[in-house]
Amino acid sequence: MTLEQLRVFVAVARALHMTRAAAQLHMTQSAVSASVAALEASCGVALFHRVGRRIELTEAGRAFVPEADAVLARAAAAETVLADLSGLRRGRLALQASQTIANYWLGPLLNRFHQLYPDIALSVVIGNTTQVAAAVREGTADLGFVEGEVEEPLLARTAVPGDRLVLVTAAGHPFAARRALTPADLFELPFVLREPGSGTRQVFEDALRASGLDPAGLKVVLELPSNEAVISAVAAGAGATVISDLVAAAGLATGTLRQLPLGFPARRFYALRHADRYHSRAAQALTALMQAPEAARAAPAAPTSRPRPRARR
Repeated sequence: MTLEQLRVFVAVARALHMTRAAAQLHMTQSAVSASVAALEASCGVALFHRVGRRIELTEAGRAFVPEADAVLARAAAAETVLADLSGLRRGRLALQASQTIANYWLGPLLNRFHQLYPDIALSVVIGNTTQVAAAVREGTADLGFVEGEVEEPLLARTAVPGDRLVLVTAAGHPFAARRALTPADLFELPFVLREPGSGTRQVFEDALRASGLDPAGLKVVLELPSNEAVISAVAAGAGATVISDLVAAAGLATGTLRQLPLGFPARRFYALRHADRYHSRAAQALTALMQAPEAARAAPAAPTSRPRPRARR
């Protein structure tokens, strides 16, 4: 049994499809099938049922998935510790970020990090605030970045300046000409909002509750899973939305959107990490860069990697 066989097994168990798992692993389908067969032969038990063209986990396979996950997690943790011993000359960071942060805020930060530490590999997955918190809690992400409030005892938060929510409609909307609005006026508008679990929606609804208003009374005509879809629907006249000023900036600049005169407080973004898991030097460096970007930008770069001697055979 090898770590590679475990990685292949977990990928197939998640996808329940050899070809899809092979694509995710950047392997051929025959290589994936051979790896699964070798693992089954080494442990002397069938892990999958072959039902026509479909595959299903056997009882043994279902029981083995969390054990394989645990072994892979321990191996990744050991690799992280060894990478730290190299002094940020190698390693990797798995990140997950909410849409607003990933698409409009995180890119410049990661570019500066890469300039300082070019040998640290970065991967980013995009989800909503709920999904990001779950990834950090479960250990599939080293750091998460969210704009919503996350209250979980297992997650440590680091706050940084974020953005501000704005109320916008299409430029030709009847409300676009209004010079004043109150929070109660929002209940006259049809709304296009992000899905439940989105940090943007959470902050908007919390602001309504702080004004003594129930968000359940809003006329929500569309719930959409991305900022871009929300802005597109609003610009087409579907209704109003409350969204990050970073997201609305392009539409406001071109005149397709109009900002209505109702202010929202500035909000902070948060970096999440698991309070009980090892916090690698790479994760610490990225957190420090996030908290003091101007100082980190001027910091000297990490030492470059030295050529490694070839192992003797």
